[in-house]
Amino acid sequence: MEDKFYYMLAPIENMTDSCFRTICHGADMTFTEKVSFQALAKKNPFTMNKIKLFDDTPCMIQIIGQRELLLEKFLKDFRPSRGFQGFNLNLGCPDPEVVKAGLGCALMKRVSKIKRMVETIKSFGYGANIKMRLGMNQFEKDRKVFLNLIENVDADFFVVHARHGKETYADKADWSVFYECVKTGKNIIANGDIKTKEDVEKLKNCKGVMIGRAAVENPLIFAELKSLEILAREEVKAEYERLLRERNSHPKYANHIFKHIGEDFANTK
Repeated sequence: MEDKFYYMLAPIENMTDSCFRTICHGADMTFTEKVSFQALAKKNPFTMNKIKLFDDTPCMIQIIGQRELLLEKFLKDFRPSRGFQGFNLNLGCPDPEVVKAGLGCALMKRVSKIKRMVETIKSFGYGANIKMRLGMNQFEKDRKVFLNLIENVDADFFVVHARHGKETYADKADWSVFYECVKTGKNIIANGDIKTKEDVEKLKNCKGVMIGRAAVENPLIFAELKSLEILAREEVKAEYERLLRERNSHPKYANHIFKHIGEDFANTK
C-alpha cells in the first residue's frame, strides 16, 4: 500500500452497488457486495453482474468461500476491468446461514486455508486483502483469534471490524483492539462506528478507516472527512438517479439506499 491514510467504503449487501460506489466522492477504495466462489466459477449471470465495474472508481471484488479449486477456476478466466484493485476475502459475515456453512467469521480459525486462498489470488498477480471480525464469538475474541490470523497471513491489508460475530450494531465497537493489531506490523484498516473527524483522529495509528452505515446516510462523508470540495447534495442525488437508469440497476438498491439515507439527501429535489 502507498504511504497514505486510506478512506474506504464498506461493502453493504443490497446497497453498495456500482451506482452508490461512484457517488461516494473522496473514497480511496470501495468494495463490491460479497460473491461466492461457486457462483463465480459457474459464471452465474446475476453474480457476474455484481462484479461488473463501470468506471474508474477504485474497487475491490469481495469474495466468500473456502474451496480453492473453485477460486482458481474463476481466476483462470477472470479479466480485470478499469477500476479493479484486487480481491477482498470476506471473513467477517456473521449471518447465521453463512456461519452454518463454515464461512464468514466462522472461517477465521482456519489460518492454513486462508493462507492458501491468499496465495492462490496472488499467484495470478492480483492483490489480496481480508475483511474480518474479532472472531465468531466472545470466546474467540478472548483467545485472540483475530491476531493469530493477522500475524500468520500475508495479505496486503486487514480490515478489522471491531466486533465479534455474535455482536450487533447495537453493541459498541471495541476500538481498543486496534492497538494490538497495529503492533503486528501489518496494514490495518479500522472498521466499526466511525463517523467523525474526531473518530478518525483517534485511529491515525491505523493505515486507514472503513465506513459503512454513516456513508449510506451521507455519501459525501469521505469528502467531508478529507476536507475536500463538497458537491451540492442535489447534484449528488441527481448523479445517483442518472447512474441507476444508465446502468439498469435493480430497484432494490435505490429502495434500500433511500430508506436509510439522511434527510438532507432524501428530501432534496
